[in-house]
Amino acid sequence: MTTSEEFLVASGEKAFDMKHRRIINYNIGKYDAAVDRGLSKIINLENTKKKAHAIKWKVMENLDKLLPEFETNFQRRGGKVIWANDAAEANREILNILKKAGAKTVVKSKSMVTEEIELNEFLEHNGIESLETDLGEYIVQLLGQKPYHIVTPAMHLSKEEIAKLFNERFGSPLDATPEQLTQKARELLREKYVRADVGITGANFLIAETGSIAISENEGNARLSTAFPKIHIAVVGIEKIIPTINDLDMFWPMLATHGTGQNMTVYNTILSGPRKPDETDGPEEMYVVLLDNGRTNLLAQKDQRQALYCIRCGACLNACPVYKNIGGHTYDTTYSGPIGSIITPHMNGMAEFKHLSYASSLCGKCTEVCPVKIDIHKMLLLNRRDAVKEHLVTSGEKWGWLAWKKGMLSRKFMDFFSGKTKNFLLRKFFKKTWGHFREMPTVSPKSFSQEWKERNGVRD
Repeated sequence: MTTSEEFLVASGEKAFDMKHRRIINYNIGKYDAAVDRGLSKIINLENTKKKAHAIKWKVMENLDKLLPEFETNFQRRGGKVIWANDAAEANREILNILKKAGAKTVVKSKSMVTEEIELNEFLEHNGIESLETDLGEYIVQLLGQKPYHIVTPAMHLSKEEIAKLFNERFGSPLDATPEQLTQKARELLREKYVRADVGITGANFLIAETGSIAISENEGNARLSTAFPKIHIAVVGIEKIIPTINDLDMFWPMLATHGTGQNMTVYNTILSGPRKPDETDGPEEMYVVLLDNGRTNLLAQKDQRQALYCIRCGACLNACPVYKNIGGHTYDTTYSGPIGSIITPHMNGMAEFKHLSYASSLCGKCTEVCPVKIDIHKMLLLNRRDAVKEHLVTSGEKWGWLAWKKGMLSRKFMDFFSGKTKNFLLRKFFKKTWGHFREMPTVSPKSFSQEWKERNGVRD
């Protein structure tokens, strides 16, 4: 099956999985309540969103200046910058660093961009142990799964399922509480930080002015992953840059409130290079891998480049009625939900992933909740437009929409077929696409215009 056919099958199954829906509705319900409280504490939220949008617009218009500025300032502090055009190049450069250092073990903090380049699988294939240290990421790694959500990777699992996993793997009690499970994970991971040869992280922001990376987290695992190992590698998308350190005054609270409902995340760290001679903590070497991997393709699209403004808060996923029904794994992409639907076709190919731009009700809720005011539902429509312009639609779809347009523009043509004929056509040609769990609608024997004419005594 094609990617789009697999998506239709998976989404059909997941949408009617009552257990899945119960867990997701419960977890997103808790998120919604927390976010409402968090946003209520931001004075003039709409103006703050507009300011964030303006800053990100400025960044994209000056990316060719800000990235070299970051590189210069970071290298001045003893760090090293590596430019990677794609996932293969990024993985290759990271492996070179590890081999040069003779590294065998890696600890990782939560990073969607390393999921994007499939770093764990690549390192494992090359005989290097790569361990996720974020609790949610650690859980899905144990299960052999991909993250379900941008912010909360294990959102699809209940505490009973996690307790069962820990019981099977580590012998903890089946009735262990979330606190006990967290404590068990802490016991298992602590020695890994001390023994690891290399720590790998992402970064929420790159600061051009100071040549620094900023990391937000709630568990402290990123700090441990960067403090103990002798080498720290940060893998970051080129769009994550912001002009000055003062911009964090706005972006940190906006990321926290929209991501988890907190006023601020528990740990916010700024790292500006390797350990200095007079410092006692930190790595001896620090690298930043600046990843393109299709981002410049999106940057070249003047109408759609604002998708690169995204700060990965996950708010649009939690608001999307489609995501809440079909879940994160169904998309089969690193970035799921509305934001994934608009960036994936440009990063991974419009031909294979154009179907994601149709996986939307166009309700506009994603645009409404976005902290940087990305016009997400408009981007979905623009992707659909591009798919048609690039002749990526089937001839059946093309002729079908042509007939639909002709019918919609002519009342006489719409009334040409009787209700009986329309019901036959629906059952004959659309029953399978309508879904196995739904019944086809029944068209009235007479059209609205016919009914209106008869009731009002109007003759043709």
